[in-house]
Amino acid sequence: MNFGSILCVAFTAILALTANANHATLVSLLLSNAVAQVGLFTVVACIPFWRTGRMSYVDIAWPFGVATIGLMILLLGDGHPLRKLAIAGVYVLIGLRMGMGAVLMGRATGVIFKTEFPRYEYRKMVLQGSHPDKVRLHMLTEILAQACANMSVLALPGFMLALNPSPVLSAWEIAGIATWAAAYVLESTADAQKLRYIAKNKGGVGVCEVGLWKYSRHPNYFAEWLVWTGIVIAAVPSWLALRESESLLIWLTLGLGALGASAMMYTTLVYLTGAVPAEYYSVRKRPEYTAYQQRTNMFFPWFPQQRSEQSAKDR
Repeated sequence: MNFGSILCVAFTAILALTANANHATLVSLLLSNAVAQVGLFTVVACIPFWRTGRMSYVDIAWPFGVATIGLMILLLGDGHPLRKLAIAGVYVLIGLRMGMGAVLMGRATGVIFKTEFPRYEYRKMVLQGSHPDKVRLHMLTEILAQACANMSVLALPGFMLALNPSPVLSAWEIAGIATWAAAYVLESTADAQKLRYIAKNKGGVGVCEVGLWKYSRHPNYFAEWLVWTGIVIAAVPSWLALRESESLLIWLTLGLGALGASAMMYTTLVYLTGAVPAEYYSVRKRPEYTAYQQRTNMFFPWFPQQRSEQSAKDR
């Protein structure tokens, strides 16, 4: 089994267990969302992949799937109206921002619709090295893994919040909302800084080392992970409240599944389609990138290593 198959099995197991919950609304949310995600990914990602061999279509299916989770919360959630509206808005905002961005970029540049994203070329290369006779099948399982994530771990924090009837925000929820808001601002700022840098350096030379990019080689990926971590933090009180109505197994699965949202995003953004694939090409295209790697953290922001310290280390 490749990594995509393992994720599909794990996410499906979480969905199967949590769909046996005692809370009828939670079950309705999980099953309705699963049907919607299957339909969306089949039409938007799986069929186009099978016809073209390009995985990049998942960059449209996945975010619109996230927006679909928000719509499910809005339509089926039975918790406090303001909390339900807020978390639905978060999911819809995350999904539409990324989904519309992918569509507009695809129409402007041809990537997705005519060519493959480099990160998916990297995944194809990795799979050719480990499973040369089953590359297309394993690429398909990685698309399906993202669909299964939308059905389970990425949906669970929002669904639990949508069930919470309390009119009072807890400290956990305030901390989670603050984390999400700060992360959203960081991600938007990082994207804007990168776009300005690209506009000023049309020749494609040099390394973007301005603003947030001075402290992390991938501040946009870090912020995206923090967005989901903030949602998980906000869901803690709602998860604790479900202990009264759910068996220990279901309750623990809900908690581990919600934590899986943060873990899954970290793994994806660092190893699968994020930092590592991006840097594979950056090192080859930009001679200065190796020095940038040596003085700047890859993911978690921190102060860059001083040039004098780095020179001494190099000697």
